Amino acid sequence: MNFKEIKELIEILDQSSLTEINIEDKGNILNLKKEKETEIITPQISQQPMQQITPQQGVASTPAGTQGADETSTNNNANTNAVEDNLQTINAPMVGTFYKSPSPEESAYVQVGDSVTNDSTVCILEAMKLFNEIQAEVSGEIAEILVEDGQMVEYGQPLFKVK
Repeated sequence: MNFKEIKELIEILDQSSLTEINIEDKGNILNLKKEKETEIITPQISQQPMQQITPQQGVASTPAGTQGADETSTNNNANTNAVEDNLQTINAPMVGTFYKSPSPEESAYVQVGDSVTNDSTVCILEAMKLFNEIQAEVSGEIAEILVEDGQMVEYGQPLFKVK
């Protein structure tokens, strides 16, 4: 077995889902193993200021401890929260990178003013090299897109406001 053949085998292993190749040729044993890729994940700090709820929005004016059970359970929902003027938010169900379209050449899944239903795909979140299509899980009209394309998002972070 010559160097060129070994190099070709290495390229085949690298491009395939195989993790190991063992070859015996004329008494010589060749064992090629693909090392597990370890991805170092470092937290990225967003340069955007935190969203603060003001008394004009009606939520902060409620005295502490007087929220009803219905409001508390609504606020704990990971996918949608009720907000002022019947606006709801579509929140990130996982940590990942937000993409507004399936590829850079294609148009966004939704834009401000678009109507969505419960099963409408609104974006993609990439987590660990897996691209997850995110459904609206609410019906209405997109009122605002709260994150930028390519931005890292946290679990529960609001992505869209829906009327």
